Amino acid sequence: MATNASRPLEGRHILLGITGSIAAYKAAMLCRLLKREGAEVQVVMTALAKQFITPLTMATLSRRPILVEFFDPENGQWNSHVSLGEWADLMLIAPATANTLAKMTAGVADNLLLTTYLSARCPVMVAPAMDLDMYAHYTTQRNLKELKEHGVGIIEPGSGELASGLEGKGRMAEPDEIVEQLKAHFAEKKKPLTGKHFVVTAGPTIEPIDPVRFISNHSSGKMGYAIAETLADKGARVTLVSGRTALPTPAGVERVDVLTAEEMYRATVAAFEEADGAVMCAAVADYTPAEVATEKLKKSDADLQIPLKRTRDIAAELGRTKGQKILVGFAMETQNEAANATQKLTKKNFDFIVLNSLREAGAGFRGDTNRVTLIDSTSQEELPLLTKREVAERIAQKIEQLLH
Repeated sequence: MATNASRPLEGRHILLGITGSIAAYKAAMLCRLLKREGAEVQVVMTALAKQFITPLTMATLSRRPILVEFFDPENGQWNSHVSLGEWADLMLIAPATANTLAKMTAGVADNLLLTTYLSARCPVMVAPAMDLDMYAHYTTQRNLKELKEHGVGIIEPGSGELASGLEGKGRMAEPDEIVEQLKAHFAEKKKPLTGKHFVVTAGPTIEPIDPVRFISNHSSGKMGYAIAETLADKGARVTLVSGRTALPTPAGVERVDVLTAEEMYRATVAAFEEADGAVMCAAVADYTPAEVATEKLKKSDADLQIPLKRTRDIAAELGRTKGQKILVGFAMETQNEAANATQKLTKKNFDFIVLNSLREAGAGFRGDTNRVTLIDSTSQEELPLLTKREVAERIAQKIEQLLH
C-alpha cells in the first residue's frame, strides 16, 4: 500500500482491541487520533471492556460497528476472526490487561479478541495497563518477555498515579505516545533490510607504473553506487569500498576510498568480517606491475616491457570465509558468457552472480543503463534493458529473498 511519507498511518487498517481496564477510557482518544492520522479503525472489545467504555462511544468515533461476540445474536451473522486478521495492517491491544497478556502467552482463545490475535498475520502491539504490583509480578514480566521474543511489540506503560491510589509503573501509555510508536513502526516497515550490514565494492582500481602512469579500466562506478544507494534506501547499513570515481557518495552510505587492488582487498576483507553480506561490483585489476618505479619512466626509442604479477583475489577470499553470509558477484564477459559466469559462480562460492555482456547494446561501462542476467545454482533470469538503479533494485530484491 502506497502511503504519504509524512502520514504513515494514512490508509492503514488498524484493529484496536480493548480489554477490561479502567484505562479503556483512553481508547476513545486513541481512536480519534488514529482516525485523524487517516487510519481505518476497527474496534474489537472484550465483554468486560464494555463495563468501562460503551460500544456506542467507540462506534461513533471509529465509524464502524463494534465487535464483541463471535456472532450477532440478533441474526446469527458470524464475526470472522480470520477475516479480521487478514484485513488488519496492525493489531493494537490498548489497554492490555495482565489477564489478556497471560492468555495471549498461553494461547487461550475464549473471546473474539483472543481468537483474532491467534489468527492475525499482521504485526501485533500491546499497551499494558494494570496496577504497579501486577505489572511488576514475575508472571507478568515473564509473559511480556515471551511475547516480545515472539515479535509482539510492547508499548511500555508510564509511571504515575494509578486507579488504586498508589504511585508507580503501570499506567497505559498516553494515546499520542502510542500513535507516535505506530507511525514509527510503519515508517520502518518500508525498510526490509534494517539491521543488516552490506559491503559493496565499486569503481576501478588503479595500479601505478610510476608516479605518473597507471593501469586501470573503464569502470565509472555507477552500477556499484546504484546498488549501495538501493541497499541503504532499504534500511541496510552499507560500507562502500570505492575506487576512484567522480560520483557523489549516496545518502546514508559509509564510503571507504581506495586506489589499488591491494587496498581494496584489505578494506573489503576487513569490512566483511562484521557484515551480513557483500556485493562485488568493482572492476578490480587482475594484475599489477611487479615493481613501481619511484621516478617517472623516461621515453626512449626502445619498446617498454612491464612485468606484471597477480593481485590477490578479493571475491575468492570472501567466498572462502563467508559461511552463512550472502555473497553476490559480477561477471563482465565478451565470449561464452553464461558458461564463464556459471564457472565463476561455483569457483568463488557466490550465492548468485550478475552477468554483463559487452556485446549487449546499452550494457557495460559508463552508461546509465544495463542489461544483465542473474544466475544462481538452479536458474538464470535474463532481465531486459533497465536503468542501473532498476537493475540494483532487482539485485536487492534477490538478496531479500535469500535473507528471508
